[in-house]
Amino acid sequence: MSPELQAKVERLDTLLDSIAARHERVKLASSLAAEDMVLTHAILSRGVGIGIFSLNTGRLHAETLGMIERVKERYGYDIEQFHPQQDAVDAYVRDHGLNAFYESIDLRKSCCHIRKVEPLNRALSDVSAWVTGQRREQSVTRAELHEEEQDVPRGIAKFNPLADWSESDVWDYLKAFDVPVNPLHARGYPSIGCEPCTRAVRPGEDSRAGRWWWESRDTKECGLHITNIKIVEEAPSSAI
Repeated sequence: MSPELQAKVERLDTLLDSIAARHERVKLASSLAAEDMVLTHAILSRGVGIGIFSLNTGRLHAETLGMIERVKERYGYDIEQFHPQQDAVDAYVRDHGLNAFYESIDLRKSCCHIRKVEPLNRALSDVSAWVTGQRREQSVTRAELHEEEQDVPRGIAKFNPLADWSESDVWDYLKAFDVPVNPLHARGYPSIGCEPCTRAVRPGEDSRAGRWWWESRDTKECGLHITNIKIVEEAPSSAI
């Protein structure tokens, strides 16, 4: 491990300890992808008082779901799963079709709201802060990401401890600590969401290019990270 990465690891550990000390109830929202596995290891290997949950949308890859058992085997921890409300899913499929999200941004965001945002709101209903694995380097919608911010719509604090980490930092950490990783990463999926909305990326594309690839690059958020979207919408065109 390089001295630079060692310094980032020490700072990460200090930051997570500080978050847990400041907030009695705080959770990591895990996509079970690389960045969130860094945070999962940093939390569980050291017994930090931060809970971990995942949003089981009903349309995840089998490989992603398999990570829940791998975390349990490695750390003895059951990741809490939040599912969409079945009546809302049924109504969407009845009114629009199972894969209507390909037809328009509005229909895609509606599907994301049902399968991800509403379950997230339930997951965060009993906390005063949450933690994400977002990084500035991931996409244009995250370029102005802060390490600590206020989730105004939910009235809680939000922390992005890996905001200034590079992709190589993430993978060097995972290798150094032998952390389990989603096998989809080895198949060209740096960012992993629902199966029908995620593809492998091409050489030279940013890490989130495979998410909702049929949309323009500045709409690629699902609504979980509302503050990111607000920043992009309000930024001058030269900053996008």
